[in-house]
Amino acid sequence: MQIQENMSIMEKLQILSDAAKYDVACTSSGVDRKGDGKGMGNCIAPGICHTFSGDGRCVSLLKILFTNECIFNCSYCQNNCNNDIPRASFTPDEVCSLTMEFYRRNYIEGLFLSSGILVSPNYTMDLIYQTLYKLRVECHFNGYIHVKAIPGADPALIERAGFLADRMSINLELPTANSLKELAPCKSRRTILTPMRQIQNGIHDNTLLLGDTSYKGSQPLSTKTRSSQKFVPAGQSTQMIIGATPENDYQIMSVAEGLYQKFELKRVFYSAFVNVNEDASLPVLPGGPPLLREHRLYQADWLLRFYNFSVNELLSEDNPNFNIYLDPKCDWALRHLEYFPVEINRADYNTLLRVPGIGAKSARRIIQARRTTRLDFADLKKIGVVLKRALYFITCSGKMMYRTKLDENYICENLLRDKTQIPKEIRESGYKQISLFDVGMTEPPQPVSLAMIT
Repeated sequence: MQIQENMSIMEKLQILSDAAKYDVACTSSGVDRKGDGKGMGNCIAPGICHTFSGDGRCVSLLKILFTNECIFNCSYCQNNCNNDIPRASFTPDEVCSLTMEFYRRNYIEGLFLSSGILVSPNYTMDLIYQTLYKLRVECHFNGYIHVKAIPGADPALIERAGFLADRMSINLELPTANSLKELAPCKSRRTILTPMRQIQNGIHDNTLLLGDTSYKGSQPLSTKTRSSQKFVPAGQSTQMIIGATPENDYQIMSVAEGLYQKFELKRVFYSAFVNVNEDASLPVLPGGPPLLREHRLYQADWLLRFYNFSVNELLSEDNPNFNIYLDPKCDWALRHLEYFPVEINRADYNTLLRVPGIGAKSARRIIQARRTTRLDFADLKKIGVVLKRALYFITCSGKMMYRTKLDENYICENLLRDKTQIPKEIRESGYKQISLFDVGMTEPPQPVSLAMIT
């Protein structure tokens, strides 16, 4: 396979931005880097928040594949080598040109670059590295860059790319090794977890070396300057496809918990399986992609990362799947009514976190506010507590908000009336993958030469 030269850059952009929409592993930048006055752009940690990811979520990144040509035959992937689809590949110069011109027009704040496997993992990873090098060194681009590491590529290439990217990710693809062997026989857990461990170790080593030294994004990668550069400063993430294989929620969340604990990932993303191929090994989805299941997994993931829950508290082998009608926190609370009601004016922070309707921010506000006053239900509403969920599980100065039975069936019946338990977009709208060209871009940027950019 060769990089195509007979296709315009805009034709390639349309193909390769559409091909990237199934990768949902976009997120906020997670890193601060001020412009140095010489290059273009900067990076704000909570930024990158308004363009479109593969499932329609809003992020502000130019989200493309370097190529949708691939030597692998993963059953679930639209770009696998057996599919008869339009193929295209960018050159490093074209990716740089698009990124700089989109940035100048204020369409984007950064770049999300993934890729199929062109020729070999090493060949593809080298092209990605060349692209990042041109962006950082020749184009002096200081904006956010999230890049996919290619499983099976030379560790030296992944290391070089890591000193130029803000975030890197390697998709786990499927929850278990058996599922990966069945649907993606060209991939293995070893080739995926090895670079994941390399990036984790690189972040640790670089953090010890740098301390608080700021990242010099525009410097060339060399022995002299590497000591002043940060390695993947925004950390790494991964993605699992949900619903293509028979794993239950307990297995999926156990894998995610292990990744957080063993590899210190920033995020695990869950992608509802979209059947884009006619393959007998793939499940039939008469109801469409399992979006509600994906939503419950994200809610549970949030509980793991910010609410001090463990997977074994939320699920078990006897109860392996989340309640589709109630969010995981409400479901847990109903199964553990022995811990309730919680007295708002006395409970510690970790106890407050376990009350449905009280989030991390609300819990902190409660702790702070009650230093000077005794809180009542009106105060809790002002603080941001969702009382229509919390009122069944809390007291203020020993009193409940209404006369309420602490009974599982009674509380469950009332919670099910809360329409926000199932998001509106899942209840009322069909599933639609959104691409870059669906967002009303009426004046696409014209490609320019690198000489003009630099």
